[in-house]
Amino acid sequence: MNPFRYERVQNIDEALRAAGQGGRFIAGGTNLLDLMKENVERPARLVDINRLGLDQVEPLPDGGLRIGALVRNADLASHPWILERYPLLGCALMAGASPQLRNMATTGGNLMQRTRCYYFYDTATRCNKRTPGSGCGAVGGCTRIHAILGASEHCIAVHPSDMCVAMAALGATVNVAGPEGRRSIPFQEFHRLPGDTPQYDNTLREGELITSVDLPAQGFASRYSYLKIRDRLSYAFALVSVAAALRLEDDGSIAEACVALGGVAHKPWRLPEAERMLTGETPSVRSFTRFADALLEGATGQGDNEFKIELACRATVRALTQAANGTPQSQVDKRIA
Repeated sequence: MNPFRYERVQNIDEALRAAGQGGRFIAGGTNLLDLMKENVERPARLVDINRLGLDQVEPLPDGGLRIGALVRNADLASHPWILERYPLLGCALMAGASPQLRNMATTGGNLMQRTRCYYFYDTATRCNKRTPGSGCGAVGGCTRIHAILGASEHCIAVHPSDMCVAMAALGATVNVAGPEGRRSIPFQEFHRLPGDTPQYDNTLREGELITSVDLPAQGFASRYSYLKIRDRLSYAFALVSVAAALRLEDDGSIAEACVALGGVAHKPWRLPEAERMLTGETPSVRSFTRFADALLEGATGQGDNEFKIELACRATVRALTQAANGTPQSQVDKRIA
């Protein structure tokens, strides 16, 4: 690990000034410190933001909820308002990492997670995300965990977060502060596809700091499911995950559907135009399969990960069926219901 300077700040203005001097924000450090140990990230200065007071969960005037960027994953997963109004998010949080990591990891840090691609972490291999222009070692390499959607010739890595998949399905908004002021970013616009600039994971501008995440009033508290398919049932990243939420009419037909996939792309994968196909439909394996086919249109395997296409289709149908039946996947007994 390279030497670095550590600075603890007391307010957002101090944090932004420090970041402008080549600093990187750190809170729980559950990803950034790993990257520093592996020599992937080499910041000259770490700016500790734990004293900024961004650790509250607060109601919004429109009925939604504001989650401070420093709220720990464990605290958020067990918060009464999340359990009652946004259980999909709570389930996704409980599906991620380990209890020890959830006790340290923050909402903002979860948004900023970098890929767990083997080639990104191994500095002896080629990686356009780590060293732009060097090539992608994953293309033609070991691809079991890699993308089937939205990839490019320059990068086939996937975003690793569980929390972000649920937030994408719920239609969250990310609030940030920066040298040019404050702004809000719709969740679907926060993370990027790799294109020809895979070194950029998100649409944050230089020196910007995540301050909070807003959830809309509709939390789909009755019909939801977070289904995570992985190589083992504990402490493993998703091969495919599905956050599914439904709102049904009195006659049982679908009034609204929101679905996001994880483990399949450089960002949580959601297609609102495909979701509209389900409006007015009766919940069934047939209608859910048609939707899954539309959601996965254009999916392409890279050798070892070709199985993910069928897996993602089946997982989507299963998660939507669970949501429609009001029987969400348990994050305690992880056997698929």
